[in-house]
Amino acid sequence: MNTFMARAADISRKWYIVDAAGKPLGRVATQVATVLRGKHKPEYTPHVDTGDHVIVINCDKVVLTGRKLDQKFYYHHSGYPGGLRKTSYRDMMARKPLFIMRKAVQGMLPKNRLGRQMIKKLRLYAGSEHKHEAQTPEVLDL
Repeated sequence: MNTFMARAADISRKWYIVDAAGKPLGRVATQVATVLRGKHKPEYTPHVDTGDHVIVINCDKVVLTGRKLDQKFYYHHSGYPGGLRKTSYRDMMARKPLFIMRKAVQGMLPKNRLGRQMIKKLRLYAGSEHKHEAQTPEVLDL
């Protein structure tokens, strides 16, 4: 019996839509990362991008459990001494709700050129409207 290896020409990609309203950030991010990698397909191959396109709507309505709203921080360093900046989740949610979801999903993908290729198939929207109706996305239940 031979081992099956997917080739880029053999891959068929589907479109999925996820409603993140009222759902925990980590649970949504893990499901989205799984679909982006293609691990839900039987022809999954680790070194080939076999994943599908994912649209996430209502990113501004995602929730965190516990007291993470005040205890979770996002860090950024300018590269200079004393250049560490930290922003709380509450402030980041008010300014950049899409950044939070992208950062959570990106952290669950491979850290190489394959992961950079996978994250390009993720579309994020703060509201419930999106512009991908022509692709006829299927609803992905979490």
